[in-house]
Order: sequence, then C-alpha cells, then structure tokens
Amino acid sequence: MPTLVEERKGIVLPPPPPIDHGGGDGSDDSGSSFPLSKGQVGIWILLTAVIMLFAGLSSAYIVLRGQPTWQNIELPSLLWPNTVILLMSSVAIELSRRAIRRNDAQSMKRWLSLGGLLGLAFLLGQLAAWRQLVSAGVYIPSTLQSGFFYILTGLHGLHLLGGVVGLTVVLGKALKNRLTAFSYEPLKLCAAYWHVMDALWLYLFLLLLLS
Repeated sequence: MPTLVEERKGIVLPPPPPIDHGGGDGSDDSGSSFPLSKGQVGIWILLTAVIMLFAGLSSAYIVLRGQPTWQNIELPSLLWPNTVILLMSSVAIELSRRAIRRNDAQSMKRWLSLGGLLGLAFLLGQLAAWRQLVSAGVYIPSTLQSGFFYILTGLHGLHLLGGVVGLTVVLGKALKNRLTAFSYEPLKLCAAYWHVMDALWLYLFLLLLLS
C-alpha cells in the first residue's frame, strides 16, 4: 500500500511481484524444479531393476556355458518371426507417440492399438516356441541351456505382459480423449518401457543364438 506522503505527491507504487516458488512449466509436481517427473523417475527405477535382473541371469548363463556338462539345444524357429513382430510393435508405438505430438489423436489410437496387438502376437508366438521345444522333448531340466531358455524367455514375457497392460491403460485414456499434444506423459512412459523391453529381447535372442 502506498504511504500517505506518496499519495499526496501523486505517486502510486506498482504491486509487489509474486513470489516464485518454482514449477513455472505448469506441472503439478508441488513446485519442484527437478527436471524429471515422478512418473519418469519411477519408470527408470523399474527399468534399472529389470536390467540388473537380466544382467545377473545372463552373467550366470555365460559362466555356466563353459561347463563340461553344457549341452546346446536347437532354438525354436519361431523366435525369428517373433523377433520381427516385436520390432514392428515398437515401431507402431513410436509412431503413436509421434502422432500425439502432432495432436493427431486418431492416428495415435490406431498405432497404439496395433502396437498392443503385435505385443500380444509376440507373447503367443513365444508360447508356441515353447510348444516346439516340448514337442521335441526339451524341458526345463533337460540341459543347462534349456533351463536358461525357459527362464529368460519366460521372465521377459512376463515383463512384456506388464507392458501390454500398460498399453491397455494408456489406450483407455486415449479413447476418453485424455491425451493431447501438451499432456501425453503416460504414453511417453509406456513407449520408453516398451522400447527397453524390445532392446532387451534382442540382447537375449543374440545371447541364446550365439551360444
């Protein structure tokens, strides 16, 4: 408030500037200036744990591969088309993310649906690959490599199934028009998770193939 002297002199002072508590980017992260959102921090913590899990299993695989009792198995031929399907799903999800950045909601929904369907097709293909091994008489305790094959592909499939559930949730938000070019973090987080699962499968496939 201006003082009495200032009023008599005809001087009106401007109101004091607002106090900046941070969070000027419009986010609702309680004014935090941290460059990553809570969702991004959470997804990268989860992915780090997943990568460490498979790093430990693949290290054991490499060490045990040098044992005299190691016996290679013939990998199911379905792993090749399954890998192509998973790569295609990753491309579809990336196209979905780019579509929402252009605010093209219809294209985003189509690509996201296709990515989820391709992910399910990959999981069904992996089950069919297991059936190929079972038909050949190869089970978990048959050899060291067969045990690792079932464990590695099974754990990867479970994590990818979690990604399919995430895609379903994001698609539900998209169908309710809750994703826009200015607010699509759920899709961005789901795409990051899916791409890491894709890269992880390529690593596992090469690990099994080159043994």
